[in-house]
This record gives sequence, structure tokens and C-alpha cells, in this order.
Amino acid sequence: MDQIQLRTFSDYEKAYAASINDPVKFWEEIAAAYSWQAPWHKTLEWEFETPAVKWFQGGRLNITENCLDRHLKERGADIALLWEPNDPKEQEVRLTYSELHNEVSRFANVLKAKGVKKGDRVAVYMPMIPELTIGVLACARIGAVHSVVFAGFSSNALADRINDSQCVCVLTADGMYRGSKALPVKATVDEALEQCTSVESVIVVRRDGRDVTMVEGRDCWYHEAVVEVDTDCPAEPMDAEDLLFILYTSGSTGKPKGVVHTCGGYMVYAGYSFKNVFQYERGDVYWCTADVGWITGHSYIIYGPLLNGATTLMFEGVPTFPDAGRFWDVCDKYGVNQFYTAPTAIRALMACGDEFVDRAELGALKVIGSVGEPINAEAWHWYHDRVGRGNCPVVDTWWQTETGGIMISGLGNLSPQRPTYAGRPLPGIQPVLLDAESNEIEGDGVEGYLCIKHPWPSMLRTTYGDHERCKNVYFSNYEGYYFTGDGARREEGMYRIIGRVDDVINVSGHRFGTAEIENAINASPLVTESAVVGYPHDIKGQGIYAYVIVDGATQDVQAVRTSIIDTLVAEIGAIAKPDVIQIVPGLPKTRSGKIMRRILRKVAEGDTTNLGDTSTLLDPSIVEIIKADANQLRK
Repeated sequence: MDQIQLRTFSDYEKAYAASINDPVKFWEEIAAAYSWQAPWHKTLEWEFETPAVKWFQGGRLNITENCLDRHLKERGADIALLWEPNDPKEQEVRLTYSELHNEVSRFANVLKAKGVKKGDRVAVYMPMIPELTIGVLACARIGAVHSVVFAGFSSNALADRINDSQCVCVLTADGMYRGSKALPVKATVDEALEQCTSVESVIVVRRDGRDVTMVEGRDCWYHEAVVEVDTDCPAEPMDAEDLLFILYTSGSTGKPKGVVHTCGGYMVYAGYSFKNVFQYERGDVYWCTADVGWITGHSYIIYGPLLNGATTLMFEGVPTFPDAGRFWDVCDKYGVNQFYTAPTAIRALMACGDEFVDRAELGALKVIGSVGEPINAEAWHWYHDRVGRGNCPVVDTWWQTETGGIMISGLGNLSPQRPTYAGRPLPGIQPVLLDAESNEIEGDGVEGYLCIKHPWPSMLRTTYGDHERCKNVYFSNYEGYYFTGDGARREEGMYRIIGRVDDVINVSGHRFGTAEIENAINASPLVTESAVVGYPHDIKGQGIYAYVIVDGATQDVQAVRTSIIDTLVAEIGAIAKPDVIQIVPGLPKTRSGKIMRRILRKVAEGDTTNLGDTSTLLDPSIVEIIKADANQLRK
């Protein structure tokens, strides 16, 4: 794959120009570096009105042949997957490409033995253990569509996702370790499946040895099923536009949307972006700290690294267990060369003090990356100076679940860097800034709505089962453009992401629609109505601030807060818990009933002196009450 690697900034400039002048030719040359079972007959067909985007039509492939089989001759003995357990005293796992190929083939045969076939949807609800990666690849091997659900989500959230895509099989584990805790996993699946009718089989990996309920005829232990199959599993031929996976993400309306990615284009872009953003070389050890339940784990723990024959590290634990030096201990243990984490983790570790990072050597690091949200200047400098020792470029990456891969970033040490700026667009990506009237804003030192005006191979194709929603969310705001939902600033060709412009809150890199959280809060029997906004949070980037109207008979404020948190944990998961819950007698609404969220955001941010015009509100006095109560909360 070395022919697709950019090695100088001049290489980047030439590649970018070529990708804009003739996108079809550019991506044809990149795609040709992969193994195809049959060639494509049309590279690109697209329009953004419907929308309809198709790449490499007629091409036949299986992504696992490019992740595994293609490397066996030259890299079969190279380490493909390193697994570091939650407990540093437990033995790590090292799988070569040959071993990983065998394990994927065996898991794929277990799936086939359970009746899973091409096109079936498979839910994956597992901790960060090797079998998660193996199971995902096993689905792709046989042409089943994997839908990974983060194992911190509640049973209701899992059930919603299973039902939306009508999954026929669930891959899970008995339990999981997270820091000092051992947590149930299979029990959550059992609870979810009480609401699901499509699931025919559940495959359970043993992790913590806890007792679990096994439903006869539906559930099986993986360690028992795998001994009944062999390692011979030919890769299922897939059309380039066949579904590879569905990944659910929150939007500005309550129901999570299933973002659909397809086999050919996603493969081409995930491999290309990984190689160039991280400037990976054979023999390097690469570590992305994300969970596979998020798109970062899909593209930059599993697919991107393995497409390049890389050694990818997978971590089960948390950055502060057994102490706040765990990340840096792991970097030293394996000689990590490329390290990719979230600003939330960086800020949290900053707050723990420098002694934890200073005790580590970190001498192997060559590139350090940031993902999930914009990184603030203070965190950028600490990361660069303390972790990178002033010698490593910081690749501050901007992208989304919907984009499939990194869109704007520095490229290792090739590109100029500026704190808080993600960098330049990757070759093939054509970002623009638009004003409110859909005019493109030219020049530097300008701000606008960040949109993309030409398709790229790994962009979403639809939202599962609801193409109209895909059109409305991403392609209706600005005709002829993909709308990212972000505002941005451009300076000297580099982009700084200002933040979301819709009702989406980015908490530690996890996106939640305000409606999704409000719906869960309103499910509490003590709540009449609620409104949720994001506000700046020193560690998480954004925190969740909930304004809640309670039932008139309710007097116990603590009981209300407990009920809200319990309901949210049950409906979504602990990661959606509000940082602040303010009980209010009413909400600032216009005469038409619309909640004035800008006022609630200002109050949440502590800015109560510049709320703008409140004369259009049905009851302007409610604002003064909310302001006074918020000030009391802060004392």
C-alpha cells in the first residue's frame, strides 16, 4: 500500500490538486491498490438532491480479504492485534495476521452454523476484548451487516437499535471489566431482548466468569461453539455498494439514526486516511483509545489499520486505572508510535497532574492525535509539550460517524500545525463555508456553516430504513451540499471547528440529541416537561444542563433528581446523565410554544446579563426566575 502514502507536504499539495481536478481518476488510482474480486465498471455516480451516491459500481470485493488475506504472504507473522486488558496484571493477547485470519474464519463459521447469512443484521454488544474485533470482521467475512452498540448503553437503547434494523443475532459477553468494576453485559442483552422479536441467536463470549442466564435454543457459549468449526471460510463476494455496517448516532430528533456505510468506498477511504494522517510505517505500533462502539473504533482500531497491515492496539480499560499514568504505561510497554485519543481524556489527565506523564519515557511516539471534539488550546499545548515532549506533531482530526473517515487534519509531521485548528482537508475532500443564504464564503479569516460540495468514497449512503430522514438531516439545509451541522472558521487554508449549530450536545466526543435526552427525562413520572442544552465543561468539552418542570404535587427536589437520573440511565445509559439539573416553574417559550433555547444556553453558560430580546416570550418573567435559581445553584 506504499503507493498511496504521501511523504512530503508537496506530495499532499499535488494529490489535493489532482483530487479536485479529476476526482474520478484520483480515486480510481487509490482503489486500484486494493484486492478486488471483480473490477468496477463505473467509478462514481451521484447527486445530492435525493441523495444518491454510488462508488465503484459493479466492483466485487470482501473487505476482510484486504484486511487479512492480502497480508498473509508477506506479513503473516507480523502482529495484527495487540490487546491490553483492564487489569495490568492480566496477560495481554498478541495475534499475528495468520492467527487473526484463522480466528475470524472460525467466528464466521460459528455465525453460519447459527444460520446467519449475507445481508442479515447482527448486533454486537461487547466489551473491548479481542472477540469484539474478531466478531465484527467475522460478520464482514460472510456478508452480514454488523451493528455495534456501545456496551455502556442501556437495555432500552440496545432494544431500539436491534428493532430498528431487525437484527437476527446478537454477539455479547457474560460481563466486562471497567477500572475497578465488574459490570453485567449479558443481563442487559436479556433485558433488551424482552422487547425484540427478530433475534434468533445470541453468541456469548466468556469474560469475567459470572453466572448468566442462557436461553435454550437461542443462546450459546462461543468457546463451546468454536471448537465445532474449522478455519476454512471463503470470503463472501460483496458488491461495492452492499451494506458493510450500520452505526447509530444521535440527532436533533429523539430517535437515533442508523448511519449506513457500504463495502467498497468505505474500505478505500478508511485505508487511505489512516495511512496518511498517521504516517504509519511497517513495524510501528499504533494505538487508538476509542471504543469500537463508536465510528472511531470502526475506522481507526479495526478497518483502517488492518487494511494497511498495521499493528493495532486495543485497550479494555480506562485511563485512570490503576492510576492516572495508565495510558503512558501502556505506551511504554508496547513502544507505541502513533497515539490517538480524545480531548476529554487529555483534559482529565491534565487535571491529575504532570507527575504521571513525566514518569513515562514515551520515546517511541512519532504522532499524537485528537478526535471526537475540538481540542482547546490549553489541552493542545499540554498534549504537545508533555505527552509529545515537544517532538510529535498533533493531528487534530475532524470527522463524523456520517463521513466514515477523517476529513480535515494534519498529516503526521508533513503539515503545518496551529492549536485549535484541525488543519487542511484530506485529498478528495472539498469543504466550503456557507452563509445563511447558501452563498460560498471565499477567503481567509472567515466563518460560516461547514458543508462539503462533492462526494467522497466513505460518506454515508442513507439512514437505515428511512432515506427521507437522511435527505432532511444532511442534504436539505443547503441545496447541493452535504451539511455537517458544524460551524467553522478558515484561516490560511486551515479549518477550526467552532461547534454544532443544531440541537446536538457533544459530551466527551459522544453526540446526543437534546430531544433524545428530553424524551428520556420526560419518561420520569415526576416530570412534566424538560429542556436540555449543552454548556462548556472543563473536562467533557460540553456538559448537559437540564431544566425540568416537575409534577405540581412533588416537593422533594432530591427525589426528582434521583428519578431523572435513574430514568436516563435506564433509557440511554450512564453517559447521558446531566451535569446540572435545575428545577424550574416554567420554560421561556414564544407565543407559538417554541422554547427559546438561546436563553437557556446563556443561563447555563453563566451569562445572564446579555439574553437578548425577551419581549416575544409568552411570559418574560419566567426568565428572571430561571436566572435567579441558576445563580443560587452556582453558590
